[in-house]
Amino acid sequence: MANCNCRQQLKDFLDEVSFAMDDVVLFLDTHPYNKEALECYQEYKNMREEALLKCKQEGMPMQVEDVQSVDDWTWALQPWPWKGGC
Repeated sequence: MANCNCRQQLKDFLDEVSFAMDDVVLFLDTHPYNKEALECYQEYKNMREEALLKCKQEGMPMQVEDVQSVDDWTWALQPWPWKGGC
């Protein structure tokens, strides 16, 4: 159960960082020369990339291109979040 909780925390962190990154992107759309926003974007981008890598290492691919399948399509075999998966 602790493993699921840790995975859920990782997924929640990824969701939060992705949302923050999207928010900064919207700001940059109207303020493309704002250096503080550009730095913030880079920071969130790096945090998101690290979280995606951690998810992949934990066996929870968050992007379809991260699936490591040879004999079966594991993307569809994971428990879905609404079925208790995390």
